Amino acid sequence: MNKRIVGISCLAGLLLTLASVATAGSQASSDPRLQKAYRFQQGGWTYVHLEGSPSDIGFQHGYLLAPEIADAFEAIKLFDTHQSQRDWEFYRTTARQMLWPHIDAEYQQELQGIADGVKAHGVDLDVYDIVALNGFEEVPDYYVPWLNKQQKSAKNPKLAAPGNCSAFIATGSVTKDHQIVVAHNNWTSYLAGERWVIVFDIQPKRGNRILMDGFPGVITSDDDFGVNSAGMMITETTITQFEGWDPNGKPEFMRSRKALQYANTIDDYVRIIKEGNNGGYANDWLIGDRKTGEIGYLELGLKNTPLWRTKDGYFVSSNFARDPKVIKEETTFDPNDTSSSPNARRARWEEIMQQSKGKIDVNMAEQFLSDHVDSFEKKEQADERALCGHVDVSPRGVKEWDWDAYNPGGAVQGKATDSAMAAKMSFVARAGHPCGADFLAADFLEHHPEYSWQKPLLRDMKAGPWTVFASGQKE
Repeated sequence: MNKRIVGISCLAGLLLTLASVATAGSQASSDPRLQKAYRFQQGGWTYVHLEGSPSDIGFQHGYLLAPEIADAFEAIKLFDTHQSQRDWEFYRTTARQMLWPHIDAEYQQELQGIADGVKAHGVDLDVYDIVALNGFEEVPDYYVPWLNKQQKSAKNPKLAAPGNCSAFIATGSVTKDHQIVVAHNNWTSYLAGERWVIVFDIQPKRGNRILMDGFPGVITSDDDFGVNSAGMMITETTITQFEGWDPNGKPEFMRSRKALQYANTIDDYVRIIKEGNNGGYANDWLIGDRKTGEIGYLELGLKNTPLWRTKDGYFVSSNFARDPKVIKEETTFDPNDTSSSPNARRARWEEIMQQSKGKIDVNMAEQFLSDHVDSFEKKEQADERALCGHVDVSPRGVKEWDWDAYNPGGAVQGKATDSAMAAKMSFVARAGHPCGADFLAADFLEHHPEYSWQKPLLRDMKAGPWTVFASGQKE
């Protein structure tokens, strides 16, 4: 089937789905499971409050975000099947056979609840569609390359683990008020990133309350920025060119959600995220505990999991592996190529952290996330080497991630918080490029028809204002 027909059927399917969502919308609104849940729009984000048992939280999530989940599902399905050259039934089978058996009962109930919720709102997806959607970061970029090697097929496309995001965490004398400051911008395809604009306020029956950004239909943040009611402050960036998968491990999307929900200390977070590590979505985790002022940096490989921690210092992260053993044994990454996006951004992080010692606060963090300095070319220009990434304007792309020239991807939103805000279960966030620039899909596709396969679902990504969110917020 040619790409044009695929694109038209994609769009037609989405329009039919959204029409059925509209007609089913009022039919289940009196459901008692929805009484404590609500949603509203602010600053380009959709804020959703979810509360109760795992199945209730899932049902609320699926029902309240049904239109967004239907739309996000089509975008991920289009992207993953195109990139991996495997059909959606492959992803459903992987969800059923590889992921589902290793998911804790609590999160199986929540995932089933999401499927029940979307169905009650007129969206025809089942639990394995939802599980496959939750695995969109780890299955195509970690499991599929591992499987391709197992099958030794020359026909398989070359796939590399991505390295998306820029982040830092700092504490002690490095920050203005000697408290923790953490910030993160999410780098991904614009196809996914323009939909990555949900703020989840989750009050589960067990564990800690959570405030995190997230993606429709996914039980964890997935670009991983959040705070919990025990004072934990977390984010991460992906380890570039990581290779490894344990078919008997637990899905990363479940472990990261469980860690944020149940961790009360840095040690708790490290223990939970490592338990049953499957190697999927291998990240460098930046972890803070506002109760103690201590911060940690966990490099979560499959074979190696070094942890650094301090009460007076900082950690920066931009998709580079820090530990020599991780680099040598678990990646194909070249740490000495100063022209690469991860290394250029690392150099820029170190530069601005040194310049800003003793002055760093949330306002300054917002500026860092908006930074356009290319440390390799030593000038200011929005491109793939800037902390606020714009790969869509780069003739180089990012070879380490197999992103071709002018790939429509980069920094798609930003978040920041400090210990005082985290104490109030709060953070500030900006939808779209943290620098405030807009991405206009029609203009881009006119100049880059090679990405026209995304046309049915690629939208404008307009930057919103920096907006403060807090748990329990009502609008």
